[in-house]
Amino acid sequence: MKKRILLVHSRSGPPLDFALPRLAARGELHVLAFRPLPAGAEAFCASVVPAHERRLKGDELVDAIVEAALRVGADAVCGLSEYTVVPVALAAGRLGLPGPGPGAVSSRDKRLMRAAWEKAGVPQPAYRTVTSAADLRRAFRELRPPLLLKSAWGAGSTAQLVISAEEQIGPAWQEASAVMKAADAANVLMLEVPGAEDDFLAEEIIPGTTRSWWEEGSGYGDYLSVEGIVVEGVYHPVCITSRLPTIPPYMELCNIAPCELPLPLQRAIESVARAAVDALGLRTCGTHTEIKLMADGELALIESAARFGGAAILAQIEHVYGLDLIGMLADALLGLPAGPPDSMLTGQDAEGAACTLSLLATNAAGDPWSKDLVWDSRVVDWASLVTPGSRIETVPSLTVPDGTPMPKYERSGGKMVLGGVLYLESADPVTLVHDAYAVLNGLEDALARGWHEQAAQESATHRGVE
Repeated sequence: MKKRILLVHSRSGPPLDFALPRLAARGELHVLAFRPLPAGAEAFCASVVPAHERRLKGDELVDAIVEAALRVGADAVCGLSEYTVVPVALAAGRLGLPGPGPGAVSSRDKRLMRAAWEKAGVPQPAYRTVTSAADLRRAFRELRPPLLLKSAWGAGSTAQLVISAEEQIGPAWQEASAVMKAADAANVLMLEVPGAEDDFLAEEIIPGTTRSWWEEGSGYGDYLSVEGIVVEGVYHPVCITSRLPTIPPYMELCNIAPCELPLPLQRAIESVARAAVDALGLRTCGTHTEIKLMADGELALIESAARFGGAAILAQIEHVYGLDLIGMLADALLGLPAGPPDSMLTGQDAEGAACTLSLLATNAAGDPWSKDLVWDSRVVDWASLVTPGSRIETVPSLTVPDGTPMPKYERSGGKMVLGGVLYLESADPVTLVHDAYAVLNGLEDALARGWHEQAAQESATHRGVE
């Protein structure tokens, strides 16, 4: 009999139009949907239980997952979103099924993550937990400013602010707390734990640099991530994805596969990632571990999640390395041989290059667009932005519909200022980086020009009719 998989779906994570076919190839797929499914998704599903009108948190959320799993007779419970990691882990534990395990909460609550790494001696910034402006003021005096204020349960840089002076503390706390409350109310974030909107950390800013890592002028940023999978408690790093520099405060623009760092440097990164993931005590899940590059070959951990990277990272890995990580995880959850790579893959194992680009109303330096524009992928001359032979497209399920005004860029907005995701493939990493910058720096003009040309065509057509 075909094995049954229950997918708990929420906002974020890899696109469903990418994930669902790969899960359905492994078993009879049922979905508990806390977000509406995109058009056509139900074709891959044996059943869908819509739950997006139920704003569940804590035990009620876990209860709903257990109930759905029992109803369909699930052999595996899977979550691909940041916001489903903890409830899926707890539900799987109750059901006696493989899953991320009790350590999952330390991958979601950044306060517990920092504490686990502190105990394990993993390199990371000095930090304090804060739940009020008074806590933040105390942290400012005890740590070395400037400090990064970040939500313990946030994602996508939402509510992150840099605090350089004591007089900024009160307004920063009010803004960050308000952003988290607004994001939760608007269902932009799913704060699965009651009261999570007031759980924050203040951290010393890691002195990142590309010196001793990338050649000057390479275009790469001073951080990257290691994508991996844990199977029955054993961590398997899969590959490194590089980055372009973030824009203020720390909004991500792009991730790139393959990583072109020299092999000894990649192995050093792999070792730190292994120590970080092992310290969290995970059982069976995807992993996404972000690491800051420092001077003299030093490294510091930013975060590590008990789920795969979001946006189109899995599509990049599949394109470049030929690995289906969704299918690999499904096999592991079903108790089947998962077949992770024997060692972390590098550029010598790659074919081609691919990246995910954030669709933001800024250029690559973080300068906001000068025009208020309506997004429409159809009016952009994409070929004019990339090298011949490169291919770029939107990721529809992660991008605002055509005809939607582009969100204005606000530094603390995180996911709320993200218009969507673009996916770019090129022949090699050098071409890919060139094309990524060309798109980020040229998209505002290309979109404005497209609208202008369309208006001119419509005007000419109208005059012709007259």
